[in-house]
Amino acid sequence: MLDLKKLKHIDGFTFIILLGLVAVGTVAVHDATQYSDLNGLYWNHVVLFLVFCVPMFLIAVIDYHVLISRFAYALYGLGLGLLVLVIAIGTSINGAKRWIGIGGFQLQPSEMMKVAAVLLAVHLLKKHNGNELRSFRDIAPIMLIFLIPLLLILKQPDLGTGLVFVGILLCMLWMGNMRASYMFGGLALSGGLVGIICWLYFANEELLAKFIRPHQLSRIQTFLDPTSDPDKSWHVNNAIQAIGSGQLSGSDGLYLKGGFVPYAYSDSIFVVVGHRYGFIGSSLLILLYFLLIWRLVGIARDSRDLAGSYLVIGVLGMFIFQIFVNIGMHIGLVPLTGISLPFISYGGSSMLTNQIAIGLALSVHVYKNDVPLDF
Repeated sequence: MLDLKKLKHIDGFTFIILLGLVAVGTVAVHDATQYSDLNGLYWNHVVLFLVFCVPMFLIAVIDYHVLISRFAYALYGLGLGLLVLVIAIGTSINGAKRWIGIGGFQLQPSEMMKVAAVLLAVHLLKKHNGNELRSFRDIAPIMLIFLIPLLLILKQPDLGTGLVFVGILLCMLWMGNMRASYMFGGLALSGGLVGIICWLYFANEELLAKFIRPHQLSRIQTFLDPTSDPDKSWHVNNAIQAIGSGQLSGSDGLYLKGGFVPYAYSDSIFVVVGHRYGFIGSSLLILLYFLLIWRLVGIARDSRDLAGSYLVIGVLGMFIFQIFVNIGMHIGLVPLTGISLPFISYGGSSMLTNQIAIGLALSVHVYKNDVPLDF
């Protein structure tokens, strides 16, 4: 099952891209924390990446079919159990109960659950052999894989991470050959729901407040009508101004020195890149993400079977959704929500999850020329 000789087949280009992203993240975390009590946190960012390279490479040399066929249900069940445990005994930080303390490490099970959900979805999708998903019986089990953890995560509450599951689900259903009419129907329904929320905000805000939490209403207000309450839109406005002040090649970090960017080392890390290194720095970061996505698409295309392609597409869906939402919310394209920027934001659970996801994609590349195992 574990063939260390396969290490020589690891895709070096993907690893080089990761090194580039982590280097950018390390510099950004340094800039975000050098004027605060967290100065020196950037070393932890490097150490976490190096330590988590061990599970990443170990997973890369395990045939992904073994993980999909033998461990998908067990890992999914473990993930659900940890999400329930978070609700019962989790650690609360800033009003959210999302973590379980293990020694000095704060584990966020919702991050690890992304990978477990992808593995189980691939396990079910590969049984269809690429045939069109036509009926409710075909689609419902795959939807439940993502909706069950989504509901548990919303209880924490953590809307940002929950929405990642929706993004992964849409990617995997599309790749799984769901009928186009179903997909477009679902997107139309989602668009209609967003339209209703926007209409209710302006027409009957009191009615809308009965269906959503106060902090969610505040974020909708910040997005749709940022001038209505400067205090609530303070974070977004400062983020946009900080990025704009970076201009072409960056600024001296005035917004960081003054503490005007909350959570600059984690969720708001893109603001640091744009503020300190301007358009050039932001473009470099986006280029690295483009290269990573391009390489993963190539691995999915060259996979020996559909299961490998499904697996890489699930990983891609996770990365693309997080990248778009994190950057978008800091330039006013989408409402503000808590979501990390892969390999750039500081966070042990997110780094571990991202590296495990890359390990799975590398496994698809490593075993692309092998005869598929029969399970």
